[in-house]
Formats: sequence, C-alpha cells, structure tokens
Amino acid sequence: MKILVVGGGGREHALVWKLRQSPRVTQVYCAPGNAGISQMATCINIQAGDVYGLLDFAKGEGIDLTVVGPEIPLTNGIVDIFEKEGLRVFGPSRVAAEIEGSKALAKDIMDKYNIPTARYATFENPEEAKEYVQKYGAPCVVKADGLAAGKGVIVAMDDETALAAVDIIMAQRIFGQAGDRVVIEEFLQGEEVSVLAFVEGDTIIPMISSQDHKRVGDNDTGPNTGGMGAYAPAPVYTEELAKVVERDILRPTVKAMASEGRNYRGVLYAGLMITPQGPKVLEFNARFGDPETQPVLSLLETDLVDIIDAILENRLAQQEVKWKDGASVCVVMAAGGYPGKYLKGQEIKGLDQAREGVEVFHAGTTTKDGKVVTDGGRVLGVTAIGKDIPEAIQRVYQAVESINFQGAHYRKDIAQRAVKRLGVE
Repeated sequence: MKILVVGGGGREHALVWKLRQSPRVTQVYCAPGNAGISQMATCINIQAGDVYGLLDFAKGEGIDLTVVGPEIPLTNGIVDIFEKEGLRVFGPSRVAAEIEGSKALAKDIMDKYNIPTARYATFENPEEAKEYVQKYGAPCVVKADGLAAGKGVIVAMDDETALAAVDIIMAQRIFGQAGDRVVIEEFLQGEEVSVLAFVEGDTIIPMISSQDHKRVGDNDTGPNTGGMGAYAPAPVYTEELAKVVERDILRPTVKAMASEGRNYRGVLYAGLMITPQGPKVLEFNARFGDPETQPVLSLLETDLVDIIDAILENRLAQQEVKWKDGASVCVVMAAGGYPGKYLKGQEIKGLDQAREGVEVFHAGTTTKDGKVVTDGGRVLGVTAIGKDIPEAIQRVYQAVESINFQGAHYRKDIAQRAVKRLGVE
C-alpha cells in the first residue's frame, strides 16, 4: 500500500511514523514534509494547500490512501476533490470541516442543539463588538472566526485587553481574513482537556485523552501559541467524565452535524474545559491536533491503517482500538522569538543520540548543506513514553537537554498539572 501524508509538521511526522509501522504499508510519501520526515518517507515538494497539485501527484503515483494532517486543505475541500476522482482519502468533507473553519458556525450549532459551551456573541462590526465588551465586561475570550494556525484566540482578563483584542483582530488584521468576524465568549474556569475521536456515521470511538499547553511560558504565562507540549492520558479526564462527554458532547455534535447536512467522517477533536458545572466545549477541530497527536499516537497499539480502512469502509463499529499502558509526554522546542518573529536556519545538534522510549518528531526543520536546521516556529516535538507520567517526564526532559540550537526555548512544566493531580513526584 502506498500512502500520501499531507502536511509538514510534528503531527505529520507522528502520522508517518505510525503509518510506517503497518505491515501493509510499502511506501510513504509526505507533502511537503520536513527534515525528520525525510528519514522515513519520500518528501514531495508540494505545499499542503495545493490541493490540485496533490491530486495530480496522487493519481500519477497510484497512491492507495491519502491522510490529511492540516486544517487548510480540509476546509478547502481536498476530501471532496479526491473522492470525486475515485481516490481514497481520510478526513472530513469541506462542509463538515467548517466546524473548525468557522468558530461562529460551531458555536451556532452548539447553541441550536444544546451542546454545552460558553455564552457567546458574534460580530462583523468592531464597534458593536466593543459595545458588547463594555456591556458584559472582562474576563472574556476574543476569537478570530476563521483559521489562524491555533493563535487567533486572545484571553482578556480586563476590558482594556479585550477592546485591544478586537482592534488587533478586526482593524490591524493580524490574522488576515480570519478576522472578518469575531466571536466573544465568556471566560470559563477549569482545566482544559483535548479529546480526539475516530468518527464514522453514528460510530464514535474516542481516543485516550490528552492535555495541550497553549501559552508560551511556564505556569501558562505569555501569549498563545500553536501548542508548547502535551501529554496523555490526562488524569482530570476520569472514566465517569468520559461517559458524560460522549453522551452530552461527542454524540450530539456528530448527530447535529448530520442534521445540518454535514455528515462527519474522520477525526473530530473536542477542546474542552472541565468546569465546576461539567465539561464545556471551547472549540472543535476537524483533524488530529498538534501537538496532541504525538503523545496520543505513541500510545496507540492498533494498526492506524486498519482503523482508517474501517472508517472509509463504513465498518468502524466492528474495529477494535487498543491502547498501550503507561503515559506519553511531548515537549515542543521552539525557535528564538516564537510565537512572534523567529529565527530560521539555526543548526540543530544532538539529534543523533539514541534514547530509550523517546521519539523526536520534527515540526519546523529542513536540511541545508547536509545539516538539519530550524525552519519554523515550533521546531521539534520531543516525545517520550513511560510506565507513568513522572517517568515519561524524566525521559523527555533528559532528551530535550541533549538537543540544542541557537535561541531554543521550551516550557519546563509540561505535564506538571498531571503530577499534582496524581499526587506523585
């Protein structure tokens, strides 16, 4: 089986790594890939957003299955376009992917079908948005409606920050067209958890839970990023809570999407806040998360190709999905300046040291003069598995400390919330 993975980040490296473990796979291609991916797949110089370039390659190369990583090709309709040409592709259709492509649409569906989420309002006029802020006051959350690479969310703890956020998104347009509209939500208190699920028709198989670390600095300080690290499973997400989420959020959402003519097939990502009133939805994504995919797939025991086949052949209900015991922790090593303007072209040293239970997933890397160099804001996702969270933490930070490049920075508290909750050291 020949597989094409679309994308070039840490999530895609993890997907390539996992797909290659299947005995059914003979060749993996990745477009555009990165320096790490190139060591285990053939990288193709086609950007993830070039849907028709990808289509031509898949047809010409006789690709048996295309797995789409990022949100942009999904919201651009890559699944519809490939399927129209008779190609097998894993991901939701364009109209289904809009649950991520438009935060306003997602909120409207949740409101209509009584899926628990924060109170909100949507605005196309910045002055009306500011009036709303002044009426209800902070703290609140100001979100660009469209896709903004995970950075279009500003948590405002005071009115001044909230009003400035409206200007940043709608007037300064730092997120481009994503800022045509803003969604302003009430601020939810609690602990976040990411729940990804395999979905096909009425069948939903949740993956093990994970927790992302969005802020750039330790103790959740500084601006939001695409994610500075993640771990799985999340102790806050108990078996009882998982049943509530499946009953009150996942199943009603998939059913609501079908009722709206947006039948869902693929991976559905629910970003949740566990509040004193119960779990509430912060956002939905229409694909594997990044960096959550790295620790989650590290613990997946079942052949991922088998799961994808079951979804595409409408038999997910008959597919068993097994998980390994233990835990996994991913620490993102970022470029100097990230999430602002960052350095590129810095040589990365220490990648060739073998480490037990550790995988180094490349996110923003390339090769130059035979050396691996930085080429993105989030450079590496160093990921370790262990018998429990503390062991995985120890392993991952030992590995991180042996890797270096100029300007490198990373959070030193990934998974510490889990350690406190478990009451271990």
